[in-house]
Formats: sequence, C-alpha cells, structure tokens
Amino acid sequence: MSRGGLLRRHRDFRLLWCGETAGKFGASVTGVSMPLAAVSTLHAGTFEVGLLSATAWAPWLVIGLPVGAWVDRLPRRPVMTASAAVSLALFAAAPLAARLGLLSLGLLLAVALLAGTAAVFFQTACTAYLPALLDPADQPEGNAKLHGSASAAQFAGLGSGGVIAQLAGAVNGLFANAATFLVSLLCLAGIRHREPRATRARRRGSLADEVRAGLRLIAGDPWFRTFALFGAASNLALMGYQSLQVVFLVRSVGLPPGLVGTLIAATSTGGVAGAFAARRVARRIGTARATLLFELAVPVLALLMPLTTRGAGVLLFVAGGFCVTAGVVGGNVIKASFQQRYCPPELLGRLTASSAFLGYGTIPLGALLGGALGTALGLRAAMTLMTAGIPLAALILAFSPIRTARDLPDQRRPPQAGPRPAVAEQPV
Repeated sequence: MSRGGLLRRHRDFRLLWCGETAGKFGASVTGVSMPLAAVSTLHAGTFEVGLLSATAWAPWLVIGLPVGAWVDRLPRRPVMTASAAVSLALFAAAPLAARLGLLSLGLLLAVALLAGTAAVFFQTACTAYLPALLDPADQPEGNAKLHGSASAAQFAGLGSGGVIAQLAGAVNGLFANAATFLVSLLCLAGIRHREPRATRARRRGSLADEVRAGLRLIAGDPWFRTFALFGAASNLALMGYQSLQVVFLVRSVGLPPGLVGTLIAATSTGGVAGAFAARRVARRIGTARATLLFELAVPVLALLMPLTTRGAGVLLFVAGGFCVTAGVVGGNVIKASFQQRYCPPELLGRLTASSAFLGYGTIPLGALLGGALGTALGLRAAMTLMTAGIPLAALILAFSPIRTARDLPDQRRPPQAGPRPAVAEQPV
C-alpha cells in the first residue's frame, strides 16, 4: 500500500470526496435558507416550517425500500450522477421562480419533495459505491474523511446560509446549492474507476423479493436490528428539534437571521470533532464501547439547548448542539465502517435502503411532531421534549448486545466462545 493518506494517494476517492463535500455544503446553505425563506418571505407558521422539513425526508418512507433493490441492480456512479443533475435543476428553479414573482410555499414543498427523492437515490448509491472504490483496510479512513468533511462543509454552509440570507435574501441561498451540485457532477464524471461486473449485473429476482430480503437481513441479525431501531428513534428526536431550531432562535430568543446561521454553524463544528475522534477513541476503548460513548454519553448535553437566552445565553445552544453533532457523527463513522465490513457486498444497497427506510423514515414524522408540539405547547417546551429524546433513544443501544461487547464484529458469523479479540484494522 502506498504511504500517505487517501486524499493524497487515491485520485478517484479524492474526486468522490470533493463532490460529496460540495453537495453537503450546498445542502447546509439550503437547510438555513429554505426555512428562513418560508418564515421571512412567505410568513409561514411553525407547523408549516415543520411540514417543509418533513417533505424533504418523506421520500425515504415512500421509495426507500425499492431504491435499495434498484441500486443493487444498477451501476452506482450513474445513479449518483443522475441524482445530482436533477438536484441541480430543482435548486436553480426556486430562486428563478422568486424573481418572476411565482414563489409560494407549495413550490418550496415541491422542490423539497423532488430533491429529497433524488437524495434517496444519491445517498443509497454512494454508501454502496464506497466499498467498491476502496480496499477494506482503507474504508474506515474513507468513512472518517467523508463524515468529517461533511461536518466541516455543514459548518461553512450554515454560516454562509445566514450571511447570504442577511445580505442577499434567503431565497438566493438556493443558488449556492445548485452550484455545488454542478461541482458534484464534474467530480463524478472525472472518476476513472469502473465497478466490478458482479455489482453491475441485473438480477432476475422480483423487486418485492429483494426488498423482503433487505428487511429480513435487518430483522434476523441482532447488530443490524439494534442499529436500525436506534436510528429510527434517534432521528425522530433529532429532526424534531432541528425543525424547530430556526423558528426557536428567531421568535423565542429574538436573534437576527445572520446570527442564527452562525450559531447553527458553530454547533456543526462538533461533527468535525466527532469524525476526528471516532477512530482514535474506538482504537483505544473498542468500537462497541465507543458507540455507546458517542451516542449515549455525549448527547446528554443537548438539554442545554432549550435554556438558550440572548447575550451569553446563546453559548448554551452552541455547547448543546456541539455535543449532539459530535456524538452523531462519531457514531455514524463507526457504524458505517462496521456495516460495510460486516454486510455482504451484494446486499449492501438493500441494507442501506432498508436501514434508511426505518431510520430516515421517522425524520418526517419528527419534523411534523416538532411542529405540532411547538404549536400546541410553545417553542421552548417543544425544544425541551425533543432534545431529551436524543439520549433517551440511545438506551436502545444500552440494552442490546453492544452493551456487553468491546468491539463490533467484522464478519457475519455466529459468535464463538471466549472473548472476541480486538480488530486492529477496524478502529471505527
């Protein structure tokens, strides 16, 4: 193996990394610009903002399962390229419609729905594509770099979204996302790696059979089952508070849009810290124990966020959000490497889609729940309930096989007697 990191020695991974990072930056700008456009330009209410977030994630519930089977039948890179092209057109259309006086909440909902559909294809294909691009020994580093750069891009994008909203208008922030999908298209086009014929072969089984196979894979394996149930509960709480945070900071705390973007960006730096620390912590204490640390212990400080006030009190929001993001990203780095090594390659697309169906499928429900609670109980009370749900969801991990293990397994096989040795090549 060549010396040096992946970004230095692996051209195709470098292009994938650049394209993915650009897309995450644009998505983060949109994460601030779209709700701000709904609140400040269209005067949307709390529930309508929650509905906007829910719509973006609803495709995981509707098409998440069949997409996994489709991705396993098709070459993954063309799927990613087509998804990026559709997203580019959608995010360019909304600000153009605003200039023509045609912008409405219905249009924003349509853009969110169709872009969310493209994201289902892109994310499923990207997760299944990485093991074909990298050797197994390089996959932990690849996952850490992708998750870390995504968090750094989120930090920059959220801050930029607030600045763009303040200087040029919230709707214009959607142009930034369109531009980043153009960068993604160019990077994907430059990748020279061609997938093995085995992953490109069309399968003769029915789509329904392949979907059921993905669900049986999760239901029949205690490790996959645990992570799927935890993801569903955790994402419900995460999206519940995230759908409220912009409205909470603007209306309850009384902050200007530019500062809102800056504060949310500051919380996302926790993702960089989590990605940086994940492999090192896992190497020292084991991947299973590190999962509990990142997903259960660190996010407890999310309960600081509803206590936010003006002035120095905004630091409570930053501290709580930083810990939540660090825990989520650190845990995701470990989980992604585990799944890519533990799952048979020919089933990885279906595993990704089935897990996402269960995990991401609760995201629109969380957004609607957050909006409903914010309307019924008030924003601060709703933020308290939803942030408390983040560490509570991790109790699923604490009462699973993860609690008694040092390391997550690296092959699908029955557990053997005696203690499982640490796997040096799988620190995450």
